[in-house]
Amino acid sequence: MASAAEQMAANMSWGAFGKATELRQRIIFTLGLLIVYRFGTYIPVPGIDPVALREFVEQAQQGLGGILNMFTGGAIGRMGVFALGIMPYISASIIVQLMAAMVPQLEQLKKEGEQGRKKINQYTRYGTVFLATLQAFGLSASLVAGDLVLTPGVFFTASCVITLVGGTMFLMWLGEQITARGIGNGISLIIFVGIIAEVPQALAQFFASGRSGAISPAVIVGVIAMVVAVITFVVFMERSLRKIHIQYPRRQVGMKVYDGGASHLPLKVNPSGVIPAIFASSLLLLPTTVSTFSGNQTNPVMSTVLAYFGPGQPLYLAFFTLMIVFFAYFYTLNVSFKTEDVAENLKNQNGFVPGIRPGKRTQEYLDYVVNRVLVLGSAYLAAVCLFPEILRGQLAIPFYFGGTSVLIVVSVTMDTIQQVQSHLLAHQYEGLIEKSQLRGKKRGGQKKPTKKLARR
Repeated sequence: MASAAEQMAANMSWGAFGKATELRQRIIFTLGLLIVYRFGTYIPVPGIDPVALREFVEQAQQGLGGILNMFTGGAIGRMGVFALGIMPYISASIIVQLMAAMVPQLEQLKKEGEQGRKKINQYTRYGTVFLATLQAFGLSASLVAGDLVLTPGVFFTASCVITLVGGTMFLMWLGEQITARGIGNGISLIIFVGIIAEVPQALAQFFASGRSGAISPAVIVGVIAMVVAVITFVVFMERSLRKIHIQYPRRQVGMKVYDGGASHLPLKVNPSGVIPAIFASSLLLLPTTVSTFSGNQTNPVMSTVLAYFGPGQPLYLAFFTLMIVFFAYFYTLNVSFKTEDVAENLKNQNGFVPGIRPGKRTQEYLDYVVNRVLVLGSAYLAAVCLFPEILRGQLAIPFYFGGTSVLIVVSVTMDTIQQVQSHLLAHQYEGLIEKSQLRGKKRGGQKKPTKKLARR
């Protein structure tokens, strides 16, 4: 039997969407801020040589250029004010979350409610400024070394750093505004829009290669089928759950005794989401980014690093896999699903796993279940991220297609749709409550005259 909420969600229509004015305003607000973000990717950093930059991007488009454009929405190819993208904020938030799991003072802040959350957000912003400043300074130095600047000097370095850091902080503000006043997670939507914006150009380039004979029709059909299969697999795995049965004992309230209930604790097969893939990708891109923009590919040390850690190389793929597995375990056990906290919460709520004692035994059982589930979850993440990389290298696809981008697009789409359905469901509940109140008033209004007549 489907629940009442599920039946209402199944009966949602465009008519219900048209009546939800608050949801419509949130969607319009979100679209407006995302359009502002797209305009910002086309505003260039002052002092860049446009001709030299265009020639450089055309040479690096197939390798590094495509990877970085995936995270910046093409801003780094045009060297726009949002060239750093939102990645410094993501890196800072991940670092702060990991430190909160290891540093007792930060862990105590997480337990202090709203005030602690504000303090952690403040530390995250400080970390964003610090990381963005380091990356902006390194990028400006690399642009000067690569002869992509009109008038190199201290003034260009200062203006470039200030512009890029300001662009990242503005993007962070946009993301927070979308999360608070729009629909969906603002930071994830910014990355999502950046990826989607590059899809038409990549498809046009892909089909142009097919028309010119560089890629056979069989490869084109195979790549399209592979994309559909990967998306289907990602949707299936992201919705997969391991349900842990939870039992609640009988309780007495006053003179009444209530029967104990049964519930389940949902554990996703991939509890860490796309965080391991994003963090591993950003770390592996560091040496390639520095070497490409500085023009130091001929340096002996950098050439050796790129030969082993360049995109598509065997050592790159092996290291990428190890980092994904490591961050999947580390992030899940220390941030997203802390078994110690879950066991303590169950104990406080008088809940227990059948056959397992509350407290330490429950924590050990949860550790056992989570570790077994993460074997499948981390293998799934590694397979989705590596399979397109290997296939792209074997088939010589002329644009970047990565599993990380597929994970981000699918996860953000599912999360946004779920939030839209939640708003529509809440709107339907409000409508039902208003109707019931109106009916109650009408009935009450009809009964009052009869009471007066009876008294007479």
